Amino acid sequence: MLPRFVGRLGVADAVTIANATLGFVAIVVAFVDIDLAARLILLAAIADGLDGLLARRYGGTPAGPYLDSLADVASFAIAPAVLAFVVVSEGLGVGFDAVTADLLIVTAICGLFVAMAVTRLGLYTAYDTTGSYTEGVQTTLAATIIGAAILAGHPVDDPLLVLGVTAAFSYLMVSRIPYPDLLARDAAIMGVVHALAMLIPNFAGRTFPYALLTLGIAYMTLSPWFYWRPESRPSETDVHGNA
Repeated sequence: MLPRFVGRLGVADAVTIANATLGFVAIVVAFVDIDLAARLILLAAIADGLDGLLARRYGGTPAGPYLDSLADVASFAIAPAVLAFVVVSEGLGVGFDAVTADLLIVTAICGLFVAMAVTRLGLYTAYDTTGSYTEGVQTTLAATIIGAAILAGHPVDDPLLVLGVTAAFSYLMVSRIPYPDLLARDAAIMGVVHALAMLIPNFAGRTFPYALLTLGIAYMTLSPWFYWRPESRPSETDVHGNA
């Protein structure tokens, strides 16, 4: 007897499920090789973009949106939180032989990141999938910035910065700041840089992780104010929910 998903799921769903698997592998690998774990998260982000393209090309399934959010929980909520936890705990010399204040603080902030990422994914699936923008920093973007920063070599040298960034993302993901969808041309450019940062992170002095980090931060900080197409900018009513 064939599994019940045969004939019900499509090629886009298979890529989405692979995305979730990459998130799990990144979590396991993080305790052994933090750079490889960051590369796996970037690969999961590529899969996250690819499944959308495949769904538009070949058609989606009723299960697709649910699978997408579930996969994102693994790859862009739990996995980056674990990466941040490993970087910060190792950088601060936090041990696991006893429950200390430092361990509790690091765990709480990384746990808050997971909680807010899951909240953001639920809100996105319920309210934002049909629009030309979304409210709050995308979980994929937050995970990409954390992964690119690790590959660029910064967080290892400054674990408190990573802890602060993780805490900041915990708010930004559930903020009301509107983020527009990227134009196809810009998404393609971002995708190429993303792939190169994942495939050859050490090339030319870590050029591509730095480039991806720069592009990610630029989109996060500037796009809500400068990237909009006039016809797609949300109104005050859309953003704030007030008539």
